[in-house]
Amino acid sequence: MKAFLILEDGTVFTGKSIGADREVISEIVFNTSMTGYLEVLTDPSYAGQAVVMTYPLIGNYGICRSDMESERPWPDGFIVRELSRLPSNFRSEDTIQSFLIEYDIPGIAGIDTRALTKILREKGTMNGCITTNEKYDLNELLPKLREYRTGKVVEKVTCKKKYVLPGKGPKVALLDLGAKRNIADSLNKRGCEVTVYPATTSAKEILAAQPDGIMLSNGPGDPKECTLIIEEIRRLYASNVPIFAICLGHQLMALAMGADTYKMKYGHRGGNHPVRDLKTGRVYISSQNHGYVVDAEHMSPDVAVPAFENVNDGTNEGLSYTGKNIFTVQFHPEACPGPQDSGYLFDRFLEMMEVNK
Repeated sequence: MKAFLILEDGTVFTGKSIGADREVISEIVFNTSMTGYLEVLTDPSYAGQAVVMTYPLIGNYGICRSDMESERPWPDGFIVRELSRLPSNFRSEDTIQSFLIEYDIPGIAGIDTRALTKILREKGTMNGCITTNEKYDLNELLPKLREYRTGKVVEKVTCKKKYVLPGKGPKVALLDLGAKRNIADSLNKRGCEVTVYPATTSAKEILAAQPDGIMLSNGPGDPKECTLIIEEIRRLYASNVPIFAICLGHQLMALAMGADTYKMKYGHRGGNHPVRDLKTGRVYISSQNHGYVVDAEHMSPDVAVPAFENVNDGTNEGLSYTGKNIFTVQFHPEACPGPQDSGYLFDRFLEMMEVNK
């Protein structure tokens, strides 16, 4: 079946429909990972967005549900150059096509994703529509595209109630802002007892459990939409409990302490982004997925100092908080997909908890 991707600037791509046969309007973003499409699909940070995979062939190793980073896929749509309909992998349990249909996610294949990505890089992230309606009306559709906002999506993706991953080591409270499964797993594999809390949990409840450390996870959307969560994070900051934050958690901690965030032209999404540790000068290749960034240049050094920077564009990739056992990073040390170069940061967090006892 023929399908169309219509961008808010009026550009139209024609391809073939994959997944669910329904129309969707969403923010169109691109991911440069060469592998890990299932982990991308099941990353809650993509809620409210439709994902373009820049690697040309997607689906060749099928679907292995044990690789999923959450209970279900979250993107509004999926956009690829070529879809492999016959996967070859002894672990494969399904095809992408049936996986998308199962979760009612529409998509489009057979379009020039290189040309699409160049448009998004040159003009910036845009909203778009995936539709199979050949009689679409551009004049009617374009105003709807320009009005679309992702809104408050953290509440949509967070867990509904707290749960515990047992361990014999330090007790870690993980605030689920849209957490990838491998964050909790990375802590649990290091022996931590991890209690995962819904994003709306109060600081009072978390601190009452007397955790040895607090983890703020990744998540979707504009960080400034999370006003109530920011207030609770400010209360967590005031405690003496060590805190480690990733991605959205990094942004929310910065906002809680008076910094600002802004939307990037097209964001960082993929498994090949170089970041520099400003203390050692060493460069790590990182997995990233974010469209907003902390404006660290206007943050007082009395509050926090930059700890990592992006080698490509110089944007902030991490903060170390002055006089506190708190450090935060914009990238994903838990990877999945992507390199695990910066996994040592979980070990640093464990050391902080041990020293704080």
